Amino acid sequence: MSAGRWRTAGLALALLAAAVWGAGQLGLLAGTAPTDLGVHHGRLKAPATTPNSVSSQAGLFRGHPMQQQATISPLPLRGTPTEAINRLRALVQAMPGAEVVTERADYLYVRFHSHWLGFVDDAEFWADPQARVIQLRSASRLGESDLGVNRARIERIRAALAGSA
Repeated sequence: MSAGRWRTAGLALALLAAAVWGAGQLGLLAGTAPTDLGVHHGRLKAPATTPNSVSSQAGLFRGHPMQQQATISPLPLRGTPTEAINRLRALVQAMPGAEVVTERADYLYVRFHSHWLGFVDDAEFWADPQARVIQLRSASRLGESDLGVNRARIERIRAALAGSA
């Protein structure tokens, strides 16, 4: 390939990157907020049908295409449900891009916004009184894969909760 073609290809790539970044900054990569989150009959929403979510209740959705891949352990419930949710809220509010949307004594819904491209992940946590754990679901709104971002975030939360015990 000649130097001129390399330069043209580089310029095209730079323009594409700038366009994607600009779209993210304008909120065009945020996706649409789900309308069916929350606890329904003792369950959070099923994991996404693409490999961009995790759920501690994935096993409840028999035959789901991402049942095994999306499975993650619930968080430990220490103290009362209200105490556990309060501790969790304080922890996630300190995380970059976190926005607490809904908080109840036993439930927390948080949106995580990525800094550069403005992608949004929806995470919900439910203090399950029967199982004595915090059930969770975290999913990207857009894309086929999240490159493990949701799982890594939940594991950071798990580690931080363990450190605060």
